[in-house]
Amino acid sequence: MKNEQVVTAAQMKAIEQAANESGLLYIQMMENAGRAAWAELAGRFPQPGRLLVVAGKGNNGGDGFVMARVAAKSGWQVTVWLAEGEPQTPDAITNRELLRTLPVTVLPAEQCPDSRGWNAVVDALYGTGFHGALRPAGQAACGLLNQSRAAGAFLLAVDLPSGVCADTGVAANGAVQADLTVAFDSRKPAHTAPEAAIFCGEVRLADIGIPEECHRI
Repeated sequence: MKNEQVVTAAQMKAIEQAANESGLLYIQMMENAGRAAWAELAGRFPQPGRLLVVAGKGNNGGDGFVMARVAAKSGWQVTVWLAEGEPQTPDAITNRELLRTLPVTVLPAEQCPDSRGWNAVVDALYGTGFHGALRPAGQAACGLLNQSRAAGAFLLAVDLPSGVCADTGVAANGAVQADLTVAFDSRKPAHTAPEAAIFCGEVRLADIGIPEECHRI
């Protein structure tokens, strides 16, 4: 994939809407995104290990649920923490339900997991819609992710590290510092902003199947 376009959060929403209207449904984009992010993570581990997915209530969390499902089917021991409660968007709800038939431990918001003992942790808390300051629950979730990384886990951020504004690269106090950020379809300004580099880590661009014509926004 050689898409050098840098788009704002609003432009990305328009691109996704155009793709949905052209027949690539939102839920399929979520599936493609989760699988692409998982492929980037799995490629760094020769053997299955222990994975923690920290999931938010929106579609970023839905991407994390896809990752959790594929990881569990690949032999990983998977725990999902619903850091801000159950998902609220239809496609995220659908993918959360698919975890019920798998050996995946799902923890409610009030049951914070240990920060130690993970081979990899996934930041699927917020996506491109974040701006401003972290709420207390978000601050706690980002703190756990950063503590897990400090304890030796590899930290992958889904689309953007939580606490970083997509359009400016400005990071809120307590933002996630990732080893790897997997950007979907197009880079956002934060992915190329020097001030966000310490939070994004390595940035990899993933193709999620959006047709080229949908980028003419």
